[in-house]
Amino acid sequence: MGIDKQSDVSANIQIGPTDQGMVRIYIEADDGTELPMDFDPEEALDIAEELRAAAEAVRAMGQGAGPRKKK
Repeated sequence: MGIDKQSDVSANIQIGPTDQGMVRIYIEADDGTELPMDFDPEEALDIAEELRAAAEAVRAMGQGAGPRKKK
């Protein structure tokens, strides 16, 4: 499966700082798989920029204008 293909897999995501000065992205799939990923602050900012750019690209295609989901 490529990054641009739809998937039926679902997961929960949590993002926050660690006590070691890193930013953790913690993903838990419905099958119980846990994936903690730690990034230094610069890497985390790069990831945030990539997420924003991808979201803006989808909006520009007219596919991201739906209602926002509440957390």
